[in-house]
Amino acid sequence: MSYKVGYLIGSLSSTSINRVLSKALIRLAPDDLEFTEIPIGGLPLYTPDVDEDYPAEGLALKRAIEASDAILFVTPEYNRSIPGGLKNAIDWASRPKGTNSFDHIPAAVIGASAGVLGTALAQQSLRSVLSFCNARQMTSPEAYIHFTKEVFLDDGSVANSSTEEFLRTYMAEFREHIERVLTVLPREK
Repeated sequence: MSYKVGYLIGSLSSTSINRVLSKALIRLAPDDLEFTEIPIGGLPLYTPDVDEDYPAEGLALKRAIEASDAILFVTPEYNRSIPGGLKNAIDWASRPKGTNSFDHIPAAVIGASAGVLGTALAQQSLRSVLSFCNARQMTSPEAYIHFTKEVFLDDGSVANSSTEEFLRTYMAEFREHIERVLTVLPREK
């Protein structure tokens, strides 16, 4: 059995350290997880005015999430919360009312920052939003990654064995979380 994991990178920056972190996570993940990035950069700002005639960008986002067995959020912290682009994507995916693409989906949250606190407050904020969206979140282990270029190489390699092992364990736990959730609540596609 393999699982399709869609992943969203909260940063829209072309030099995002969270993009580098996502490469490391994919490299260290169990072999039976298949990853597809779900892009969020081309979405217009969400407004309920479009709920009756949902635009193609919003529908494409919803379809990509619904085609996934699970979602991995890899996000930076902006102003003690999640980036606006990521919140906008969540708003698009959870609307219109009654068509929430995150309903019952297994989800995990992780993020990196140059600061020693990692992305603790952004993750707390994101978890609150995902709770409202009824996503089935992995709550442990938590992962607030302090990013340095000496440890995280651009190709997804991790130059510190304890960090590499922690991330490998995190991804193994995510895989187990996906299986547990989908065994109890199979997703209709």
